[in-house]
Amino acid sequence: MSMRLYDSKAQALRDFLPIVPGKVGIYVCGPTVQSSPHIGHLRSALVYDQLRRWLSYRGNDVTFVRNVTDIDDKILINAQGTTEQWWALAYRYELEFTAGYQRLGILAPTYEPRATASVHEMQDIVARLIDNGHAYPAEDGSGDVYFDTRSWPAYGELTRQNPDNMEAAADADPRGKRDPRDFALWKGHKDGEPDSAAWVSPWGDGRPGWHIECSAMAARYLGPEFDIHGGGLDLRFPHHENELAQSTAAGDAFANYWVHNGLVNTNGQKMSKSLGNSVYAAELLDQARAIVVRYYLGAAHYRSTLDFHEGSLGEAEAALERIESFLDRADRRLADTRFAGSGVEIVPDAFAEAMDDDLAVPQALGVLHDTVRAGNAALDAEDLHAAAAARGQVLAMSEVLGINPLSPGWAVATDEPAMVALTALVERLLNDRQAARQGRDYAAADRIRDELVAAGITIEDTPSGAHWSFD
Repeated sequence: MSMRLYDSKAQALRDFLPIVPGKVGIYVCGPTVQSSPHIGHLRSALVYDQLRRWLSYRGNDVTFVRNVTDIDDKILINAQGTTEQWWALAYRYELEFTAGYQRLGILAPTYEPRATASVHEMQDIVARLIDNGHAYPAEDGSGDVYFDTRSWPAYGELTRQNPDNMEAAADADPRGKRDPRDFALWKGHKDGEPDSAAWVSPWGDGRPGWHIECSAMAARYLGPEFDIHGGGLDLRFPHHENELAQSTAAGDAFANYWVHNGLVNTNGQKMSKSLGNSVYAAELLDQARAIVVRYYLGAAHYRSTLDFHEGSLGEAEAALERIESFLDRADRRLADTRFAGSGVEIVPDAFAEAMDDDLAVPQALGVLHDTVRAGNAALDAEDLHAAAAARGQVLAMSEVLGINPLSPGWAVATDEPAMVALTALVERLLNDRQAARQGRDYAAADRIRDELVAAGITIEDTPSGAHWSFD
């Protein structure tokens, strides 16, 4: 079965066929580093990490590009009235995004270009558009350059809109526009803006418009035609619509597939600053283990709206613990047997079919948990061959999804002082319990077990002794 992806431009599922068999180029719109990342930014980055991991597992050589928009109106505005330079503010927030991605186990991009490093390529596209009759410098002498939407009959094709029904583009002074829907390719330097936020150009000193940035960076790192362009659903219009128009009008084939992930609500409401219901990345990651947050953010289908509510992380924690518990139990039982490490780490066919079907992670997780249950049943029946096979499949599936608790990135530091102290206390109590049982003082043994359970410790009695884990 070939992989199918929902192409937002076609508004249909399409068989995914890379331009070059075995090689996949993906461009994802990264953050505009104007403020701290929130849960929506993490969810979007995680979606494309899952896609990248699956394509790689399927044997593709994936080139993954995620940009950083480090020059933008909002960045300049947020730096105004402070002692911080706009570029310092942008870099400070960029570090916050990077820290969030790393904590979630999101793979680093193949390339992560900053917009400020590709201004020359942006100017080249603007010049081509002017030469092709699809862009014009403003006649008011402002130095602005606009895309002429009326000159491009295909404008609106990504979002299936008629330009006559579109709202006016609000990204630049409208006085120099021929049509309210024309959008800025280049913005002339304005009074009050820092000189450091202006580059020399044929149309006057200024800086790039938001949309031209991604067109230039995608072409620079992936070429004029590439496989997949991704981003949040909120970027379809006007950002991606404008990217498509300006790139194709300049002569580039651009993206063959457009993939958009759903947004995140909180308690059934759209996140917004006005409602004060935004959940920031640092806040979210402080509420649970990072691997649990990853499980939660990646469990829903990527095109669905994800709702964050009280209990969301608790449900994810319980689901992940079932995986961790099985792997821990299997490793202990299989140790020192001929089945130790014998399970082939390959995903089951049902898991592969789900992932190939438009990245159907909910169904893939269903296969993962079914395999955990089967593995536990095999351990109960002392069928070590089947248990080892299940263990290998669970490791393979969880690794593809980035939630393999045995991966080095998720390893808990057991040498931290608190963990050392806890381990010593629990082991001493377990030794006291074992001594009580050997002395037939079962009341004392049960009391120790109850105390540990009340403290959130799970005790499992096995032929090789008692083992403990967090409840």
